[in-house]
Formats: sequence, structure tokens, C-alpha cells
Amino acid sequence: AFCRGRIVRVPKGPLIRVVGTEVAIPCSVSDYDGPSEQNFDWEFSREADFVRIVSTWDSTFTSEEYQKRVGRGDIKLRRSSNDAVELVIRNIQPADQGRYKCSTPSTDATVQGNYDAEVQVKVISDGLSVSGSKARSSTSLRLSEGDSFKLRCSATTTSPEHTHLHVTWQLKSGSSWRDILSLTHEGKFQPGPGYEERYRSGDIRLDTGANDTYRLSVSQASSADGGAYRCLVSEWVRGADGSWQKIQEKSVEIATVSIQRTDVVISTSNVSVTERDSLDLTCNITTDRSGIFQAEVMWYFSASPDDTLSDAQLLLSMDHDSVVSDSTLISLSHVDRNSYRLLVRDVDVQDSGYYFCEAAIWVPLHNGSWHKVVERTSAPVSVVVTALEPDYDVFLNASKTPKFSDDPTELNCRITNVQDTEANIRFAVSWYYRQHLPGDDVVAEELLASMDADWTLLPGDRGRERIQNGEIIFFKKSADTFSLRIQWTSESDRGDYFCVISAWSRHRNNSWVKSKDVTSTPVNIFWATQDYTLTVEAVKLKPFFVAGHTFEMTCKVSSKNIKTPRYSVLITAEKPLTDQSNPNGTTRIISLNQDSVVRLEDWTDQTRVDGVVLEKVQENEFRYRMYQTQISDAGLYRCVVTAWSPGGGGMWREAVNGLSNPIQIDFQTSGPVFNVSVHSDSPTVYQGEVAELLCIITTEGMPLEPDDMSFDVSWFAVRSFALDREPILLASLDRRGIVTQSRRNGSSDLSLERISPLEFRLRVHGCQDHDFGNHYCVVTPWVRSATGVWQREPDIRAKPIFLSVKMDVLNAFKYPLLIGIGLATVIGLLSCLIGYCSSRWCCKKEVQETRRERRRLMSMEMD
Repeated sequence: AFCRGRIVRVPKGPLIRVVGTEVAIPCSVSDYDGPSEQNFDWEFSREADFVRIVSTWDSTFTSEEYQKRVGRGDIKLRRSSNDAVELVIRNIQPADQGRYKCSTPSTDATVQGNYDAEVQVKVISDGLSVSGSKARSSTSLRLSEGDSFKLRCSATTTSPEHTHLHVTWQLKSGSSWRDILSLTHEGKFQPGPGYEERYRSGDIRLDTGANDTYRLSVSQASSADGGAYRCLVSEWVRGADGSWQKIQEKSVEIATVSIQRTDVVISTSNVSVTERDSLDLTCNITTDRSGIFQAEVMWYFSASPDDTLSDAQLLLSMDHDSVVSDSTLISLSHVDRNSYRLLVRDVDVQDSGYYFCEAAIWVPLHNGSWHKVVERTSAPVSVVVTALEPDYDVFLNASKTPKFSDDPTELNCRITNVQDTEANIRFAVSWYYRQHLPGDDVVAEELLASMDADWTLLPGDRGRERIQNGEIIFFKKSADTFSLRIQWTSESDRGDYFCVISAWSRHRNNSWVKSKDVTSTPVNIFWATQDYTLTVEAVKLKPFFVAGHTFEMTCKVSSKNIKTPRYSVLITAEKPLTDQSNPNGTTRIISLNQDSVVRLEDWTDQTRVDGVVLEKVQENEFRYRMYQTQISDAGLYRCVVTAWSPGGGGMWREAVNGLSNPIQIDFQTSGPVFNVSVHSDSPTVYQGEVAELLCIITTEGMPLEPDDMSFDVSWFAVRSFALDREPILLASLDRRGIVTQSRRNGSSDLSLERISPLEFRLRVHGCQDHDFGNHYCVVTPWVRSATGVWQREPDIRAKPIFLSVKMDVLNAFKYPLLIGIGLATVIGLLSCLIGYCSSRWCCKKEVQETRRERRRLMSMEMD
């Protein structure tokens, strides 16, 4: 561990080699200084003196007696790395037996370690002989797939040393040899790559016999076992260091084996047969086997050529005892020694697919049992079964065509020229619609309805609701005629119609399969139409009237190109934009439908429920009346008329709409002008206090008596600092003095009262946080005219005032503080009382102490 120096190594001797073989003696150096590539000198000695053989760096190093052998290349140096070489001696002879020394010139700064090493080489005679069975030359074997064969090889050695033989059987695959099975020099069996499974199953064995024979046994031979076989024998000896060294190797070719492959083919390739015919397929087994054997055959069917045997359907099978499985329509027969015929009678369209057969060859054993030696599957054969298509034509005609809208339409789809049909053929129909567009525009057809093989009607997406309601009817008029009837034809039904007759065939399993479709020539359904026209004229009967009188107007209607029309009328009013009750501007007042049923639309004035009347004067004339008109009724009034024509099933169909000219109601008045404002003496209050808000009304212009004025007052609140939320109704007071409050969620309360003819007060009792916000009032004035009729004026909205609610901190904390101080005082006194009682009676302890005398200390001056 503490020393370091150059070390030159050669194998530990003696090295035993066979005469006539090639010998390679390695030499290496380590732990050296200087350049990485080292040089080597080799010398030889039989007894005492060494003779120089060869050097890596000095071409004049070789002695005279070795110059010829070195020049011919029989002796050479082969460098394996920078610090290792091999001395190679070809065709070594007994004279080469002796000591060999390997030396390395020093490149170290100091001389340490060893610079040469010696090894003893011993040359023995060649005693290994390898031959085939009975010393015969290579033979040829011709076998069938699944047969067994045996090959023999003899190997002996007369070497004076204790050597071991390594026997390997090899197969020539292409241009290279591949190991099959070996018996190593250590007495172990070693299968070659790819033969492990066959060796474990016993299909490949290597047995030893008398006279140093080695027998290779192969069972279940396959096509991959064909080729040239040889026996490779090597001789091994254990070296001085205990390792095994191969000293020589010999081989002999034993036999050439050819394996005849057993193939299974179907005699035909692609087959096309017609429905109801018979399918005939033959499975041929190609083999040159001459002995006794039996074949097992199985026929399979699959829908895809890539399906495996597990996915395919087994049709029929015959075992090696010629027992055939039972089947009704399929038969399997043995035609000759190697041919098996499959016959499928009365084929169906569902029999189209891929057919293949699987064959296995069985041979008898010595004990009388049968053994399977080979199994093959044929390539699939495509079989196409052509369906028997019936021959027929389809004719479509219209027995009823509409002249006007809502007239019926009937189409008949007839099957003609039917030929070559059987009892297992059934016809069904599908109806299609295609919109008719001018020009070359292409529109895809839409399915109206279809029938399956059971004549079950399946409605399409178009007209599904009409079919369910019975407006469109499909029926079979006769055995060869299918009909389509539209009870009430509309403009959207105009277009091309055609039918498709499908022929369905029944198969052996009683299922129905569509075999053919024939499409008819389309029939166009169309009738000329003219655009509907509708004219409405409104006339005011009284040219001038004042508030409180009755407003009356008539609407006269005229139409063209509408068949037996009826009219529905709607009266609308367009109020000025200052009307707060209807910010959109248009109000639907009253309507009368085509059946003369009157309905109030947006007329919500409960005091004037009967104040509007709409009646039918003539078939095309309608009259509207408004009793006791108010100032708020000012605006533009129109008649909205809808013309209806009779539709299918007694229903009315909307044809066209019309709007009349406007009739204006305008009241010229010089009455008073009302203004509204909101006032509060204390807009900021504390929680729990009362907030007072005043709604003050002022008048300008013509003065009125208090008895001739009345007001509806409503209070609203917006719960935000800005007016960005919906207002909330707080309370309202109508002109009769009835107060209405909205539902409240808080603990505060409201009161609304009239304190003077023009002042109204809102009180919020027990204000809370949620009572803050902008508050305003909306006033609706009512004025009594000279005729004694109360007139409603437009609503007036006051400017909002903001109400703030604060919290009284002193009052909020007064009672909690008093309660806390009181509870703390009571608990402190109770604690003192408990402590005093506990120390007085519960925890008292008598302690006896020794009395001590009290003596005064003497003064230090008296010491």
C-alpha cells in the first residue's frame, strides 16, 4: 500500500497448447511513468540463455534464427492497447516449448517495480478427433413438417493432459451458423438463442452414448429446422490460475435436412354467389407425408380478414376420427385424402364475409394413441353474396292539387311493372319534400316520414307536430299504392314532393334487410298568390270637446286578396313624454279579437273600468268611446287592425296587419300650475328618533278653492347616496284620505298625514340604519271642473332630500357600561365573601410554636 512501481504481467504458467494451433500470449504493464504508449520486447529460452524474438520499437531486435518466421508473419506482435500486446505464434511446434520473457524499456524517473515477466509454454500433441456417425460423410434427410429426426457425432481425445470436451450442435442459417444445444466442458446443457422453450419442452435433446457419441434429437420439426447441421467440438484445459482455457476446436458437418412444409389452402380465391344459391369451398392440405396420418379440419367465418380464431365463428368441424359436427344448412365432406369440401346451402346476404379453414395432422404413436404434429390455417377467402333485387318502377301523381291556401293536397305513389318478386319481398315508402327556388339554387330534401319493413310510420323533423295533430296523413290506399294527404295546404308547403319505394327481403333468421330503393319523379305543388293589402282609416266624430265629455272615433277597414277575412282591433294611445305613468309613450288600451271578444289591455284606472268601450258597428267598421275624459288622456289614438283568414281545422290564420292614422285629444286649459317640494327641519337624526319630512304643494295661475282640489301623494326612497337604484314605495295617501303602507322588514314605523290643504307630512318613527337615503314625494293633482267632473292632472315629482341616520354613542354604551360595572362589583364582593368564609371555617390550622426568649445583645464596647 505504501510502495508504487512498474508492474509487468503475463499469464500464470504453464500454458498448455496443442501443436499446429495458433498461440497468443498476452503481456501488459501498469503503474508506469512517461508516455502512455509503452514498448515491449519478447525473448525465448529453452534451457538457460534467452534468444530475442520480436520488439515493438526496434526492428533489429529479432535474432537470426527467428528472422524468417517473423518476416513471414508466423510470429508477430498484436497491440491491444497502449499498455498491452499479444505475442502471436501461428502453427506452434514442439520446438517452441520453453520460457517466454516479456520486457519493457524504462521510461520512469526512478527505477521501481519489475520490468519483465516470464511464462512457461508447454506444447502437446493433437489427440482430438471428430467424426460423424460410423465415420460416414454428410448425409441428406428429407422430412415432413412435424416429423422427428436424430443426428449423431463422435468426438474423442488422446491428449496426455487432463482436458475436457465442449460439444455444440449448430444449424447453418443463411451464411452463419447458429447454436442449437451444447454440452459444455463443465458438463452443463446450454440451449442456443431461440431454442430455450423447445429445450424445456423436450422437443430438442442432446444425449451421450457409447464410443463417445453425442446424439441430437429433434421432435416436431418445422420449416425453420431445415438446413445444414454440424458438430463443433472444442478442447479445454484448466490453467494454473484455475480458469478454463480453450486450446483447440474442430467441427464436422453431419447432415443436410430439408423440411417439407404442410400448407392449407382453399382451392378458390374470391367467390361471388347469388342469394338462395349454394356456396362450395374446398380446403386442400399440401403434404408429402407417406405414413399413416389423419387430418382434423375446422371451417371458420368472420366479417373482417384481420379477425383471429378467437373472434371468428366456427361453422363446422371434422375431427381426426372423421366425426362431423351437426349443422342444418352446412355440410362438410371428405373428397379425397387431402381435400375437404364445405357446402353452404341457401346462402343469404348475411353470409357475405371471409371464410378460412384450419387443419391439423395427427399421427399414431406406438401405444396406439394419436399425436398432433402440425397445425395450419389457410388464408381467408372473400365471399360476396349478391342479393336478389326485385325489378319495379315507381310513379307519383297528384290526385288533389290546391287552388288556394288551405285547400287539401293528395299525392299517390304507385308501384308499377313489378317483376321477379317473391313472397319474401315487402315494399315500404319514404316521402320527401324539397323547397322550390327560382334559378339554379340547390336545396337539400327534407324527410317528411318513412316506413320500415313492418310498415311502422317514422315522422321526420319537418312537420312532426302537424303529423301528430293529423294535419298531414300517410296511408296505404291499396297493395301497390301509398298516399300522402295534406289537409290544409299553406304557402310553406309549396315545393317539390317525391317518394322512395324500398324493397325489403326477409332472411333465414326472419329479419328484414333493405335490398333496393327506387325514387319517383318529383311533383311540384304550386299556386299563384297575390299580396294581401289592408287599409285602416280612423275618423273623430266630434271635432271639439272639453274635459269631462265623451271622446268617440271610428275605424273603417278595407282589404284585398284575403279570403273571407275577419278583423281584430286594438286601440293604442301615444301619451306625451311628460307622462310619468308610461315612460315608453305607447299604451295598449282595449282590444276586440276576431271572435268579437273585448279585453282591457293596459287600462288600469279602477275608477274608470267602464270608461272605455270598443264595439263592432259593421263587418269592417269599429267604434271606440271614452267617457268622462281627463286631462291625462291627452295624446294620439290609433287603431291597430289584424286581418285573419280561416285556416285548417277551424283555426284562424293571421294574414296581414294595418295601422290607422292618429286621432289627437288635446285639452286647451288655463287652469292652475302645481309645484311640489320636500322639506325637513332635521334631515340628520339619531337612531331611535323620529324623522319628519314635509311634502309642500304650491299653485300658480288661476286660484282654486280648496274644495275643488284633491291630491294623491306617494312617498318613495332610494337607498343610496346617488340615485342609481330602484325607488322603494314607502306609503301613499289617496285623495279620499286612505293611507296605504308597503311591507317593511325593519323595526321602524311610518305615518303619513295631511296637515294642511297643501302640506303632507311623513314621519319615520324609531329610525334605523336602513332608513337612510334620498326621499321624495310624487303628487297627482285632481281638479274639479265647472261641470263638476274631477280631472286628473299629470304626476309631479319633487326634488329628493337626503335623510341621514347617525348612532348616539353615549346612549348606545350607557346601559352596557352600567350593567358591566354592577356585575363586576357584585362578583368582587361575592369573591371576598367566599374567601373570608373559606379562611375562617374551612382552612383553619392550629400551629404550636416553641416560645423563645428575647435577649438584648450586649454592646460591642463591653467585650
